[in-house]
Amino acid sequence: LAPIRTGLDILRIRSGDAQATQRATDIMERQLRQMVRLVDDLLDVSRINTGKFAIKMGRVELKAVVNDALEVVRSYIELHGHELVLDLPDRPVFLHGDATRLAQILSNLLNNAAKYTNRGGRVTLSGHVEDKTLVLEVTDTGIGLAPEMLDSVFEMFVQVDSTLERTNAGLGVGLSLARKLVELHGGTITARSEGLGRGSCFSVRLPIVVEPEPLSKPTPAAFISTETYRILLADDNVDFVNSIGALLTAMGHSVVITHNGPDALAAAARFCPDYAFLDIGLPQMSGYDLARGIRKLSCGAMTALIAVTGWGQEKDRQLAFEAGFDHHMVKPVRFEQIEEILGNRSIIKKLRT
Repeated sequence: LAPIRTGLDILRIRSGDAQATQRATDIMERQLRQMVRLVDDLLDVSRINTGKFAIKMGRVELKAVVNDALEVVRSYIELHGHELVLDLPDRPVFLHGDATRLAQILSNLLNNAAKYTNRGGRVTLSGHVEDKTLVLEVTDTGIGLAPEMLDSVFEMFVQVDSTLERTNAGLGVGLSLARKLVELHGGTITARSEGLGRGSCFSVRLPIVVEPEPLSKPTPAAFISTETYRILLADDNVDFVNSIGALLTAMGHSVVITHNGPDALAAAARFCPDYAFLDIGLPQMSGYDLARGIRKLSCGAMTALIAVTGWGQEKDRQLAFEAGFDHHMVKPVRFEQIEEILGNRSIIKKLRT
């Protein structure tokens, strides 16, 4: 938080200095991205530990996973002046897993390598196939690991003592989450290092699909909506719902935003939305009661209701469907998930059959 607070001070004191303003804005944006990443990781670890975490298994291609991971971390690596080296198989390699979570594993490892390598170092992502196993390795020229740290580095909140500035250290969450995600995919992760100051290598082993069948799941591009809809958004997280609303409006949809249950019900009666994304924990009226209220409206039967909640257990899904929801989304919700629902209304139809 300190860099963000400093950035705000710069904006207040030197508001007329365009260069200083831009520099402060850049700092705050970088820190915000790191904070969001940390909070997301903490939420994921909590969900895994409490059995409320689900992965969506499917057939995915390695290069697509790598591209998604690099999209997240490339700017961070470049910011530190590191050389990024890729050494991956030329032929397609397919895995049975959750594409988003596999990319998260790699991005966490790459981010960690960049963080604990002094400026101007090298980060390498390499991969090869051994029999029916994909071996991915993230190697750096960073501070290295003492022998006693090779196992404990994957434990929650374990931090590596280093000669780097203390401000570079994280909370010790990323590697713990990476191990949990790897294990959920039936794989293993290990660390090795020749000692302090001699770099580190994190090796991930995952089972591959030996003879892949044609993709049965459409690619995200197939879900992009070509129609425009009336969409109701109800969430008391003002920044989140306003940003989603702005994106949907930019795509040509007609959007109404509300922040509590009664306002959302009144908007539904007036607006007759095609889709309604409703937060379960709304003020003044729960999302469940709101869904029941919308279903009683003359146009409510034709509205696709999507529950948005932080709870993802089967009992939570059942409560949502009993209240009249067609679909259940677990926070944090990505815009791509909303696009997928809008572009493939058969998802809703299947849930109604």
